[in-house]
Amino acid sequence: MAFRIVRNDITKVKADAIVNSANPEPIYADGTDRAVYEAAGADLLLAERARIGRLNIGQAAATPAFALPARYIIHAVGPVWEDGAHGEIDALRQCYENSLAVAEELGCESVAFPLISTGVYGFPKDEALKVAVSVFSEYLLEHEIKIVLVVFDSEAFVLSGKIFDEIDEYIDEKTAEAKKKEEYGVYGTGRIAGRAAEAARMNSFSFGMVCGDMAAERPEADVPSEVVLEDAAPEEAVCAEIPASKEDTLEERMKHIADTWQEALLWWIDEKGYTDVEVYKRANVDRKLFSKIRSKEEYQPKKMTAVAFALALRLNLDETQDLLQRAGFALSKSNKFDLIIEYFIEHEVYDTYTINLALFDHKQPLLGE
Repeated sequence: MAFRIVRNDITKVKADAIVNSANPEPIYADGTDRAVYEAAGADLLLAERARIGRLNIGQAAATPAFALPARYIIHAVGPVWEDGAHGEIDALRQCYENSLAVAEELGCESVAFPLISTGVYGFPKDEALKVAVSVFSEYLLEHEIKIVLVVFDSEAFVLSGKIFDEIDEYIDEKTAEAKKKEEYGVYGTGRIAGRAAEAARMNSFSFGMVCGDMAAERPEADVPSEVVLEDAAPEEAVCAEIPASKEDTLEERMKHIADTWQEALLWWIDEKGYTDVEVYKRANVDRKLFSKIRSKEEYQPKKMTAVAFALALRLNLDETQDLLQRAGFALSKSNKFDLIIEYFIEHEVYDTYTINLALFDHKQPLLGE
């Protein structure tokens, strides 16, 4: 996974470099700054920081990490929040951009960031989050590095805006619909009518589902808020109908009816006219993983990875379900993760970073690998 979010103490995160929200002068104050100095060894770190001297707002410079589980500490000086009209957002962007430039210069393969300036400097956390994710998403389009955003508590992560305000309403609505259908069925009342409706639906299913039974959509338990979570053992892979190419012919459909997940993925990349690089970067996976996927026809992805590629390909709901079924998965109306994904696809929002923020806020596993 190229970008991930964790709830943790940044002094305990393993990375080539961690970023410290630093004081302009070679001293340390409260908050994250003090925690970093004390964990690294205050006297040794302060002596190295003194060699750097004063740093202006937006600047970043590195020292050894000493006792921390990292090679370097990148000291970045964030802005003090006034009212947002004094260049604070641009200055914060510079902090993240300059820190990434330092990490690249040092040859780092991974770097962990706090939400800079959101402590004693008073930068609003939701605004700081938007700046951080914007910089990371732009940087990762051109660079191969693992970025970890570390938030310390739930209050550090507050989403705002219309798109996020609607998600809970959407989840409640769809959950209620699913429960109603489960209880009363589709064509009548009671569970018997519901089972009859399901049987009728299966009997009328399209000719594309000829090589296996459709996977049952089973509710999945809510997953605790961790960043990289393993899926349960996948269900038996299902052969589903891949949507036809531009030449909508029966022959073309039948060519792809038994494609594996990997084969369908590569077919979609060609069909959409995308490059491998833009797809795996939009899916929030790294080059090494994609190389492994491309070389193995029977590659079995985790569910979060399979969903991430469907989003990267900008598939609609039916196309997404088809791609997932080839890996033995489905989007369920009874699972919060699945409903969030469905919400964004229905609203044609395919940005993995935006969706991961919503998933993290709802304590769901994140997209990518």
